[in-house]
Amino acid sequence: MAPPATPTRHRASRGWGSLAAFLAVTYGVAAVGALVSRDAGAVYRSLQRPAWAPPAWLFGPVWTVLYATIAIAAWLVWRHPDRPRVRRALTWWSVQLALNLVWTPLFFGAREYGLALLDIALLLAALGVTLVRFYRLNRTAAFLLVPYLLWVAFATALNAAVWQLNG
Repeated sequence: MAPPATPTRHRASRGWGSLAAFLAVTYGVAAVGALVSRDAGAVYRSLQRPAWAPPAWLFGPVWTVLYATIAIAAWLVWRHPDRPRVRRALTWWSVQLALNLVWTPLFFGAREYGLALLDIALLLAALGVTLVRFYRLNRTAAFLLVPYLLWVAFATALNAAVWQLNG
C-alpha cells in the first residue's frame, strides 16, 4: 500500500516529470506541423506578402522559444492546488494548442488562407481566455503567454494580408 499523499509528495508529483510532459506535448504540436508542411519555407517565400512580413528564417527561432514558454506556463498552472480551476484553465490551454496545430496544415499544406485566418482568429480568442484563466492561478504563467499572444496577433494580421494578396 502506498503511503498517504503529503503536501510535499503532492508537489513532487507536479515536478520535473510533468514539465517534461508539457514540453513533449507542446513540441509534439510543433513536430506535427513541421511534418505536415515540410516545404513551408518555400511556400512562404512563394507568396505575395506585405512589406512588413518577416523573413522565413525568423519563424523557426521564434516558435522554438514560444513553444517553451507555452509549456512552462501550463506547467506552472498545473502545479496550483485548486484542481477544478486548473482543469478549466488547462482545457482552454488544450483548445488553443489544438487550434495552433490545425493552422499550419491549413495554411501551408492546404493553402486555405481564409480557413487558416478563421482558425487563427479562434486561436487568438482561445489564447486570450487561456491567458485570463492562467492569470487567476499564476501570474507568471500568464505573463509567459503574453509574447505568444502578441505573436499570434501579428500572425493573424499577416495571415489576413496573405489571404488578401493571394486569394
